Amino acid sequence: MQEPQNATALQLLSETEKKIQEMGQTENRCRGKKILIQEVNEGDLSDQCETILKARPVERIHSEGGEESPAAPDMGNTQKKPHGRGDSSPHSDNGSSHHHHAGRRGKNSSADKYKVNHESKDKVANGTGKRGSNASAQADQSGSTSAEREAKNTVNLDAPCGALPPPLSRLKNEGNLFFKNGQFADALEKYSQAIQGYTDSGIDSPEDLCILYSNRAACYLKEGNSKDCIQDCTKALELQPFSLKPLLRRAMAYESLERYRKAYVDYKTVLQIDTSVQAAHDSVNRITRLLIEHDGADWRDKLPEIPLVPLSAQQHRRPEQPSEEVLKDRAEKTKRDAERRAEVQFTALKQEGNDCVKKGQYKDAVEKYSECLKLKPEECAVYTNRALCYLKLERFAEAKQDCDAALKSEPTNKKAFYRRAMANKGLKDYVACSSDLQEVLHQDPNVQEAEKELEEVTVLLRQSLANASSGKPRKTVPITEVAGEEDTACAADCRREDASINLNPSNAYEFGQALNAARSSGNALACADLLASTPPQSLPQYLSAELDGQNLTFILKAMDSHLLQRDPGLVYQHLCHLHTADRFKVTEVTMEKKGGRVQMVDSKYKSRL
Repeated sequence: MQEPQNATALQLLSETEKKIQEMGQTENRCRGKKILIQEVNEGDLSDQCETILKARPVERIHSEGGEESPAAPDMGNTQKKPHGRGDSSPHSDNGSSHHHHAGRRGKNSSADKYKVNHESKDKVANGTGKRGSNASAQADQSGSTSAEREAKNTVNLDAPCGALPPPLSRLKNEGNLFFKNGQFADALEKYSQAIQGYTDSGIDSPEDLCILYSNRAACYLKEGNSKDCIQDCTKALELQPFSLKPLLRRAMAYESLERYRKAYVDYKTVLQIDTSVQAAHDSVNRITRLLIEHDGADWRDKLPEIPLVPLSAQQHRRPEQPSEEVLKDRAEKTKRDAERRAEVQFTALKQEGNDCVKKGQYKDAVEKYSECLKLKPEECAVYTNRALCYLKLERFAEAKQDCDAALKSEPTNKKAFYRRAMANKGLKDYVACSSDLQEVLHQDPNVQEAEKELEEVTVLLRQSLANASSGKPRKTVPITEVAGEEDTACAADCRREDASINLNPSNAYEFGQALNAARSSGNALACADLLASTPPQSLPQYLSAELDGQNLTFILKAMDSHLLQRDPGLVYQHLCHLHTADRFKVTEVTMEKKGGRVQMVDSKYKSRL
């Protein structure tokens, strides 16, 4: 009624109606009652191989092992329990799985394993062993009643069942008998009464209550009530975690409801407990094909988490330990799978972050990029993207940190330099901002945004320096002339100090050491000698890390006081190359705003030349 187009249900309904019609025709032909006992192959898993009971049960069925039990349909049980506890129920059946596998045979099993009493042979319509026999049943109503009474007498309904009191044990045994005779509704009622009696009695035996719920779930499963079956199985598993039968029955119920992911998880859990359950293997293979067709190659990522069964709950030891090569291959495969999943997740998160940026949702984008960095902490592009979001949110310190991290992995990343410049501008560190913008223009002179920002930052730098200098009083520096003899002595001291200064540097480091030594001692003559031995074209490179206001002032003084008289042409060449050094413009602006002591000296020296 709920799914009119369900092909499976329509087919089963058609087969059921056909069987009902055949049963009606048989009853019209024969006044007696019949029972069909059909031997099945051990590997047959279909419902057509179950024992079909009609009317009354067989009086007694004997196995070669000497045990007696009423003939019963298959119930989907996979565990073995010792006899004698009075639990001859669907929970203690030494049997097989509902819809999946037939009962297991004993060691001496053969085609004539099940033997019917000679007395009952005469009362069963097809008991002659010949197919198609026209013999009619000779038993009357009184005979049927006595046969049923005899069958019931073969089962001890008062047998103890665990810790259950006698009234509840009898209810459970009656339910087991009804279940074995295929009277599932009656069995369900008995189990429900036993569960209610357990609750009212106040006893504490979770194992026995778990069995009652599991048995009632088996009745629900037989009647096609999968939802109630799932509920009872879940209650049973809460009482006894990793109990095999409730797990298997719940998996079957999930599968019947087409909830394949949950069914798959339960079947895999069953196989952790007992790897010999063939029904679980078959179902896992079947469901795997369905999930691949529905979810594609990533079907495993959509599964719920499969619980890990503790060793104490496992009924069979695991196979022999695999070899080192196998373990290594498994570890590599696991690593590759983890990397592949991480890559897929990283790509998805990054794309989500990019989409958030396009929509102006910068806070959400920051969260997405942060998740990306947890997967790939060294990804430069994610740092620059998150830095952009921080800039939009005016979180300049975080933006600068991200740019520093990006430049650590990629030292020439142009985006990182530009966005760090914007972060420094927000932090009002105009000197650092100007330096980063100059680096961007050095890599690509066509970046108009960087050029405009550099002009704006230069203006801001001058304004900040003017504001800073206006609030500080200027200091008066006294200048005293000295006699010629003292000047000569000073020159002699300078010459002695020159011996400790490297006047022929071969790299920027040595040049910086010599310049700092000369400036710290105030030895302008040594600085002039240092400049005289330095090629003019190498001067910008040597000053790249040492150029500041103090060094520039000291160099110009040394040129003016000593080098200009000796070699004016060399001074001119030095001046032509000096303004190309890094940070020259920033240093110039800084010096101009600190008292106006230094001006561009090119015109002065050119006029002297």
